[in-house]
Amino acid sequence: MATSDGFPASFYGEPGVLGMLSNGISAFLVLLQNFNTARSGTEPMGVENILAGVHLILIGGICQLVAGLLSFRKYDHLSGTAFIGYAALWGSFGATRIFLGALPEKNTTTTSSSLNSTTELLVCNLCLSTKESAVAGLVPFILLSFLLAFCSATVNYIMPFVFGAITATLVFEAVGVVSSSWALVVSGVLELLILIFAIYGSAALLIKGLTQRLVLKGFGTPLFNVLLLGTANSASTQSIGQEKKKNTKYAEPMALGFFCDTVAPFIFAFYSFGYVKAFGLGVVWVSIISVAQLFSSYYAHLRQDCYHTTKFGLHATYWLVKAWEEFVVSVLIVEDSNLVSGREALVGNWFFVVAGLVLCVVSLNMDVLELVHNMFFVLLTVSTIPQIPLQGSYIFFGVACSLFTTASLYGTFSRLINTIAEKSLIPIGPQPISTEQLQKAFMCGRYKQGRQEALPQTDQDSDALFYISNGLAALSALHTHTSSSNPSFLHLTVPWVLISGAIIQAYVSRLQVTGGGRFGSVISSIYVAIWATWTWFRFAGNLLQHSTEASYGFTAGAIAFLVINTFLMLIAAYKNLVLLFLTIVMEVVLVCFLLSTLQQLPYQLEIAMLALLSIICMYGALGSLVNCIFLWRLLPMGPALLKEKGKKETSPGLPCPVADSRLTSGLQMIAGLLEEGGVCGAPTDTVYCLAASCKNPQAIEKIYNIKDRPAEKPICICISSIEQLVAARPPFSPLLWEFMKNVYPGGISCIVSKGDWLYKLGVGAAYDRVGTTDSIMIRVPDHTVTAHLCDMTGPLAITSANPSGEADSTHHSMVINRLGHKIQGVLCDGYSKEVVASTVVNCLKIDEGTITIVREGCVPAVKVRQIFDRVKATML
Repeated sequence: MATSDGFPASFYGEPGVLGMLSNGISAFLVLLQNFNTARSGTEPMGVENILAGVHLILIGGICQLVAGLLSFRKYDHLSGTAFIGYAALWGSFGATRIFLGALPEKNTTTTSSSLNSTTELLVCNLCLSTKESAVAGLVPFILLSFLLAFCSATVNYIMPFVFGAITATLVFEAVGVVSSSWALVVSGVLELLILIFAIYGSAALLIKGLTQRLVLKGFGTPLFNVLLLGTANSASTQSIGQEKKKNTKYAEPMALGFFCDTVAPFIFAFYSFGYVKAFGLGVVWVSIISVAQLFSSYYAHLRQDCYHTTKFGLHATYWLVKAWEEFVVSVLIVEDSNLVSGREALVGNWFFVVAGLVLCVVSLNMDVLELVHNMFFVLLTVSTIPQIPLQGSYIFFGVACSLFTTASLYGTFSRLINTIAEKSLIPIGPQPISTEQLQKAFMCGRYKQGRQEALPQTDQDSDALFYISNGLAALSALHTHTSSSNPSFLHLTVPWVLISGAIIQAYVSRLQVTGGGRFGSVISSIYVAIWATWTWFRFAGNLLQHSTEASYGFTAGAIAFLVINTFLMLIAAYKNLVLLFLTIVMEVVLVCFLLSTLQQLPYQLEIAMLALLSIICMYGALGSLVNCIFLWRLLPMGPALLKEKGKKETSPGLPCPVADSRLTSGLQMIAGLLEEGGVCGAPTDTVYCLAASCKNPQAIEKIYNIKDRPAEKPICICISSIEQLVAARPPFSPLLWEFMKNVYPGGISCIVSKGDWLYKLGVGAAYDRVGTTDSIMIRVPDHTVTAHLCDMTGPLAITSANPSGEADSTHHSMVINRLGHKIQGVLCDGYSKEVVASTVVNCLKIDEGTITIVREGCVPAVKVRQIFDRVKATML
């Protein structure tokens, strides 16, 4: 039984095992092909290439992707970035092998006709273009792999050898692709080293996962201290709201986002400067790395980081759209004389320009690196606007891609080192504009500290990406009106509408499912179907010359969409006016779609509605992004026309007394309310809590009613320090005392046995109202304000300040808006340090040498176990 359960648990607990094994096996597969090619002097057979490519995608791509995702969930910045990055590398390399294997074989017969000669020349050109594209993809991975090897040297001394061998291998693979076979032999030797290092590293991690101790050396000891790279610059350290909102449950995905922003533009630069003649294979490399960038957006979403969720989602959309557009241009319609006029008519690029400017504006209160990176993205989008002559546009685009690649490469390195060190060692620049100044600018003189309308919990951090995907699809759909005279135009337009409106919006729909909004992803899911159907009928349908019966089917579908959208308008009325206007305009667009199926379309009306829809979406994206970043209604989105039944309107004044945590009088006021039996919102070192004095059991009962909390869920107690606990003299074992001394104060809650010692602690009459019949959970927050409050009132019964089942409150305004009409006061302390609650550890069996993670919160479970292992080792 231990064997069957041990290995999956070890792979989950140590995802590096799966990641390094995937790298090793992938390198071994390439090694076998390289040695075979060098020995025979000929290219592998088509079937061999295809099989090798499939294995590389399955092992190096998918398996390593799983390892990367698990690493992100274990708060491992470096491994998460490396494994997902290498998953894109091996997946792309596998696709290259499949592409080469799918090419028709050269004609080797002695009698050749002119047709065979032409075919053979075409095959040679395709093969050469494939190799050039592979080199264009390998070079950025060489640079990034070197950075990963360097950064991993600050963590342990096994991963640098694995990543370093991969770096050297990629260099000789790139040489071997275009030149002689000697490079393949050298690459094969290096790939053998990768396999050896990966096997040893995997064995070390696997044994560690099974035995919970380091038996084989290599992990836990870095080659050099990361602090040697520099001294933390407090001036450049961010201290803004967006940075404070991050939590430590998931690793930071910024380095992965910059990683992907390095690969994609580098490939485009090679193509723009003429090194790569066709974009057939390039589109595969860019598409794979764009999917990896969507994962960075996804983990930013899990961290409730709306800025990076939107930024990386937008960039992934841009790379996908441009890649498939260039694929159409270079592969499908190269000889079409209508190409130039078709490309000049494309206007979707303007939406990217505006979206890039929005990112520039909202990054003004972050750091110089973010601002410069966003400015280079704007330059990138400007270089592809249709008004630039086609002859010079590629040079302009190539230069912009080169600048963007350089900024992204630096961003990858700085984000990795700074997240590993948890200090700003690599300079990223100061905050260009203070948060307060930017807020004033958005409020246009209406700004008053503490008077803004706080953001309700129903707003989601994926809303900006939802508006961007619909706006880009709407603006791109304007291209349909020249379709009758320009068939090439239809080819070019398909990726613009389909990728943004259907593919990326399907990703947004997934984000909104996890966002916790009342209506989830209903609107975005329906709009996925609408834009996909639109693309099929208006573009692909015309190209395939669908029958009259098929047109009637589209007519029925358009009627169904019209009916469904009326319900979406009702849903939007529960949210805000911007979303309501979007659904109303979409209703008119659907009317136009219905008329087009009947060949009665008034083009002028559709053009006006699509343009209006894109304008609404751009404002919605700006408003959602700004409001989500600052957690204030800085840009009005309009009120909800319909209110949820039973919900009270927020009065113009505050619904309950509030106090400033920085003032002694504020603490005294809240302490007085608690002493009188009130329930108050208060800050902690994690998220905001509802607090009641343990001297008033009735107040603890109120908490259950205020939150609609199930009666079977116990409430924990909060004390100011562990010394307060020592004074009560609970009968804890030395191991439990030592463990608590190592985790308190901090974001960990310990469940211990109940006893009469609680009366000495000051729980008093609330003994039966807190905890269970035989256990109690204790919190000692690492927060000065909370500690002072507990010193003034005695132990407090606390629970998170949110309606039961909803997300935690991360700002005092959220407590006021959600629960202010039910509680007696709120102690205002601004943004919370975390966005998730404490990690709960069951210590009831600690004397048996085991602890249980009941709930993983702001402190990762792996870190809790490391603390426990260290404490247990010192007690032996």
